[in-house]
Amino acid sequence: MNHVAASPVPTGTAISRYRWVICALLFFATTINYVDRAVLGVLAPSLVAEFGWSEQHYGVISASFTLAYAIGFLFAGWFIDRVGTRVGYSVYLTLWSLAAAAHALAKSVVGFSIARFALGLGESGNFPAAVKTVAEWFPKRERAFATGVFNAGSNIGAIVAPLVVPWLALTWGWRTAFVVTGLAGLVWLAFWLPVYRRPAEHPKVSPGELALIESDSPDPPGKVSWLRLLGFRQTWAFTGGKFLSDSVWWFYLFWFPMFMADRFGVDLRTIGLPMVTVFLLADVGSVSGGWFSSFLMKRGWSANGARKTTMLICALCILPVVFAPHVEGQWVAVWLIGLAAAAHQGFSANLFTLTSDMFPRSAVASVVGIGGFAGAMGGFFMNLGAGWLRQHTGSYAAMFLMAGFAYLAALLLIHVLAPRLEPVRLDAVPGASA
Repeated sequence: MNHVAASPVPTGTAISRYRWVICALLFFATTINYVDRAVLGVLAPSLVAEFGWSEQHYGVISASFTLAYAIGFLFAGWFIDRVGTRVGYSVYLTLWSLAAAAHALAKSVVGFSIARFALGLGESGNFPAAVKTVAEWFPKRERAFATGVFNAGSNIGAIVAPLVVPWLALTWGWRTAFVVTGLAGLVWLAFWLPVYRRPAEHPKVSPGELALIESDSPDPPGKVSWLRLLGFRQTWAFTGGKFLSDSVWWFYLFWFPMFMADRFGVDLRTIGLPMVTVFLLADVGSVSGGWFSSFLMKRGWSANGARKTTMLICALCILPVVFAPHVEGQWVAVWLIGLAAAAHQGFSANLFTLTSDMFPRSAVASVVGIGGFAGAMGGFFMNLGAGWLRQHTGSYAAMFLMAGFAYLAALLLIHVLAPRLEPVRLDAVPGASA
C-alpha cells in the first residue's frame, strides 16, 4: 500500500504545547477513575468486620467489578471509536461517578456486588478513550511518554484513596467516603467539555504543533470492523499481554490492604503509608517506563526494540515479588510489592502504546477495548481465585508466585505473535504477514 509522505514540521515554526494540556486532563480523569475503584479496597478490612464477610464473599464482590469491567470494555472501544472521545469520555465518566456514589446505598454482599458491577461498566470507558486521545494528539515518538504520564494518574488515584478515604470514613462514616469520591468526578466534566476538540479544530493548537502531531505517515483509508480485528495476530498479542499482566494489577489493587491486614495486622488507621508507598513507586514506574522507550526511539531505536527492551527490564524487576508473603518485616513486603507495581506500570505504559504502533487511529480504541476485556477477565479469575486460595490454604503464596512470572510470559507471547510490531494493513487478509 502506498502512502503519501507525512509533511515534516517546518524549520523555525512556532510549536505550541497544547497537547500536554489534553494529556493533563487524561491524567486527572485516570486519577478519578482509580480513586473510585480503590475506595472499596481501602475500606475492605473494616467492611469485612462490620458485615461479617468471608474471604470468598469479598472475592465475589471484587470479581463483580472486574466481570462488568470486562463486559464493558467490549462495547466501550466500539462506542468511543464511533462517537469520538469528547462525547464518549463524558458519557462514561458520568456513569462511573454515579455508580461510585451508589455504593453508599449497599447493605449486603448482593448490594455491594450490584454497585461494583455498575462501577465496572462505567469505568471501562476510561482507557479506550484515553489511549485513543493520545493517538489523536501525539506523534508516535511521544505516545509512550504521554501514555505513561496519563497512566500515572492510576497510581496517584491509588495514593489519594488511602489518604482521603480513611479520614472521610472515620469522621463521617464509610458511606460518605463513597459519595464524596464518586461525585467529585463530575467536576472534571466542567473542564473537559469546554476544552476538548480534535487537534485540527482547536484554536489553541499552532500550525507548528499540528504539523508535529500529524508528522507520522497518514493512516490507511477505511475502517475495520470489531469482529475483523480478532483475525489479526497483533490484536491477540495485545490481548494476551493484557490478560496476563492486568490480572496481577487487579490483585494488588483489591487485595493489598487485605494482605497487609492478614499478614502484618495493618488496619484502617495504618494502611495509608504502605499504600501510598506502593503506588507512589508505581507512579515513578509509569512515567519512567514510558519515557525510557520514547528516549530509545529518539536515539534511533525502532519501536519494536525500544518497547520490548523496556518491557523486558520491567518484567525482570517484578520477579522478586514472589518473596513478599514469606518475609518477616512489613516494610520489606511493601518495598517488594512497590517495586513490582512500579515495573507493572512501566510495562503497561508500553503495552498500551503497542496498539497505536500497530493499528490505525480509527481502530485503537476498539483494540484497547478488546484487550481491556481480556485484562479484566484475568482480574475476574484472579479475584475469585485469591478469595478461594486464601480461605482454603490460609496463604497468599500462590498469588504472588503467579504475579512474579506473569510478565515474562506476557512478553514472550507478544514477541511470538508480533515479532516486529508489524502495522496492520486493513487491506490484508487477517492473520497473513503484514
